[in-house]
Amino acid sequence: MNEIQSKSKSAAFKTLLTALLVMVLWGSLFPMIKIGYSTLGISHDSISSILLFAGIRFTLCGAVALGISRVRKDKIEGERKNILSQIMLIALFSIVLHYAFTYIGLSLSDSSKTALIKQIGSLAYICCAPLFFKSEKFSLFKLIGAIVGFCGIIAINYTDGAIVFTTADLLILAASACTVVSSIANKNVAPKVSGFLITGISQLSGGIVLLLAALVMGGASISPTPLGTAVFLYICTASTVAYLLWSYVLRTGTLSKMFIIKFAEPLFACAFGALLLGENILKIQYLLAFVLISAGIMLANKES
Repeated sequence: MNEIQSKSKSAAFKTLLTALLVMVLWGSLFPMIKIGYSTLGISHDSISSILLFAGIRFTLCGAVALGISRVRKDKIEGERKNILSQIMLIALFSIVLHYAFTYIGLSLSDSSKTALIKQIGSLAYICCAPLFFKSEKFSLFKLIGAIVGFCGIIAINYTDGAIVFTTADLLILAASACTVVSSIANKNVAPKVSGFLITGISQLSGGIVLLLAALVMGGASISPTPLGTAVFLYICTASTVAYLLWSYVLRTGTLSKMFIIKFAEPLFACAFGALLLGENILKIQYLLAFVLISAGIMLANKES
């Protein structure tokens, strides 16, 4: 019995460390994407260029993940048509819509603020999960956590005696809503399919859609430089590794409990933003928002 408990604790600790590594990688991407814009000559008002940047990124990442999946000889276990439709749903919400909203919003706002606002998706998932999974139970703590977390979003947008939501803020909130839908779909399909296959199909198909959208809009342009190429390669590598590790987390952990780890993502994003971009992360609104959002996620994960 002790041996079983020891193995269970070891597995839980491994999942925790993996989730934290994912948060480090995702947190680093916020400032790195903004650096990518500047080093590749992408203007914040050129939506087609921003979508082209995202499209190239996910097409390459998806192709690499599918290549690894092919070498591993991964297969879809279960009803192929149903599973593929769920992966396409993940592609639509986690890649096409999520990153279109995120990339455009990020071009108009600080990377630190963007990372903080995106955490509302964690709270939304925790509150919505009981509607989709029997293993997830609704509780008063989840309701209180959602309210406290939302107060954090209000705090970060409180300026000069007024609450102001900019276009960038609304885009990031829309991206958070997409995260909820894609997480639910991913949780359903993760036990049946390799993470490499899910990541490869969703990112490749989502990337192609973003590329086509950029080309249809016209005017897309990227000016490659050695530094810009290096930054872009880091973004692709960190993104692919993070998605593959997150698929592992989804298979081995309870998602609502894993989302408590996500409050570490804006912490790392703020740290990288200050280090790489010189952003002022000591604004009272940012500190208050971080405390409230973190408290909300922890309350929402508290057992009754």
